Amino acid sequence: MTINAENKLSLKFMLLFIPVAYTSYLFHEFGHWIIGEVLGNNMVYSLNYVWPQSGHYIDASHEVYVSIGGPAFTILLSLFFLLIIEKYKTMYAYPFVFFQMFCRFFALLFGGFGQQDEAKISAILGLGAYTVAIIVLLILFLIVLRASYLLRINLKKNSYILTMSTLCNLLVIGTFRLIS
Repeated sequence: MTINAENKLSLKFMLLFIPVAYTSYLFHEFGHWIIGEVLGNNMVYSLNYVWPQSGHYIDASHEVYVSIGGPAFTILLSLFFLLIIEKYKTMYAYPFVFFQMFCRFFALLFGGFGQQDEAKISAILGLGAYTVAIIVLLILFLIVLRASYLLRINLKKNSYILTMSTLCNLLVIGTFRLIS
């Protein structure tokens, strides 16, 4: 579906959020995992959590780098799909952009702020508690704003997308709890 096509939210478009949600979680966790592995730690990878197999990092400084990996990969994924939207004006790339912002916001708001990557990074670096969270969310929000503008997605359509994102996020969380 391109911007020249009828710009409505089809069932096909909304159902795309299900694989996008799982892919987004896995890609975020992959960011943590790859940084940990590159630093020499044997990492364990799951749908919603990555940790050093030994229970601790080889070097204490690795914790901040591994923590940065998840949000950094989330931003990269969102930027990649923004570039696709810029070039092809396709609605089908939008869920990847929107869900990244939604997922980080949802995690920070409902997932126990102090347990989230952004809070951990801020604490380790001695920044204000909300500094990294605000920076990450602002970057992701600006990406969504640009994509919404390019695709002419208004607030009403984004409210439906927000609802679908919420349902899919809860589905991923439920799946993680079932398999853990």
